[in-house]
Amino acid sequence: MSWLYVFLGFSALIILHEGGHFFAAKATGMRVERFFLFFGPTLFSVKRGETEYGVKSIPLGGYVKISGMNPDDKLPPGEEHRGYYEQPVWKRIVVIGAGPAVNIALAFAILFAVFFFNGQKTTQTVGAILPKSPAASVLEEGDRIVAVDGRRYAGLSVNQRLEKFIDRVSSHRCAGKQVDGCRATTPVTLTVRRDGSLRTISVRPEYEAGLGHTRIGFGYGTAPAEFGLGGSADQAANAMWKVTSGTVSVFANLLDEERRKEVSGVVGVSDVAHETIDRFGATQALILLALVSLSLGLINLFPFLPLDGGHIFWSLVEKVRGKPVAFRTMERAGALGFVLVIMLFFLGLSNDIGRLTGEGFNVR
Repeated sequence: MSWLYVFLGFSALIILHEGGHFFAAKATGMRVERFFLFFGPTLFSVKRGETEYGVKSIPLGGYVKISGMNPDDKLPPGEEHRGYYEQPVWKRIVVIGAGPAVNIALAFAILFAVFFFNGQKTTQTVGAILPKSPAASVLEEGDRIVAVDGRRYAGLSVNQRLEKFIDRVSSHRCAGKQVDGCRATTPVTLTVRRDGSLRTISVRPEYEAGLGHTRIGFGYGTAPAEFGLGGSADQAANAMWKVTSGTVSVFANLLDEERRKEVSGVVGVSDVAHETIDRFGATQALILLALVSLSLGLINLFPFLPLDGGHIFWSLVEKVRGKPVAFRTMERAGALGFVLVIMLFFLGLSNDIGRLTGEGFNVR
């Protein structure tokens, strides 16, 4: 049943993304010929007015066909003015940007609702411990982390302190090249409070390629919290900023072998979603859906064709130049962009296969 939820969740993201393009195109007076979910042979379709709606057979993506996006398009007599490239630049940017905007807005709405109705604050206690990790043999759920390598960071907030703890752990590195599963050369010293008394524990953290640094292998616990309207909005915005900066960082450093390992494809995202639903329930699944929606919106804004950001980029170029860009130029740029997208797809797929045949995706 969880796989069905994953499928429905991803389908909803696609429909909402394409729906953003669709409604923006209609609102700005453009002619929309088709609105389809998925690709490949058509399973069924129905025509309402000038638009054909339907579902295709290969469950990867979807599309909205706006008349006039291809110079070979022939619009019906009297409708030529409604073609895509007949519109002013601002309308084209609105229509193309509406898809990613819907995904980003949806991510914020889901995260806001989660924080408002089921707010949780992170604590310094040990929560779930990853099996077979360094933490599994030395920590227990409920232990309170007091200090790492003797540093307590007393003047910081809990979240800032935990980030400093993570930084201290990740500063312990493996000898030579960092490879998945290697243990750090020097141990981390943890000061924990267990059953009312302080204990000092030494443990050598393990490098995880998916994270890009060493880790001990546990998650911090949480406690219920009421954030209110403003606090929920702040929490949602902070979470989105972390994902945004992380996404940009990964793609900006694809030449780094370790950062390339962080790229995940549709197989990996699906597997993580399935595992999240099975192990953590609806709230964590909603958070994951929000983050996938945010990532979908962000990646689509990258400035190369055939992504939405590519169309926006060339519209802005036209605005700056004061005249249209030759379609042949955009075709060439689109071919290069398509190659980049395919390379990223296969990179993600390759990483997914490696994780599936290795230790899995380590959801925790």
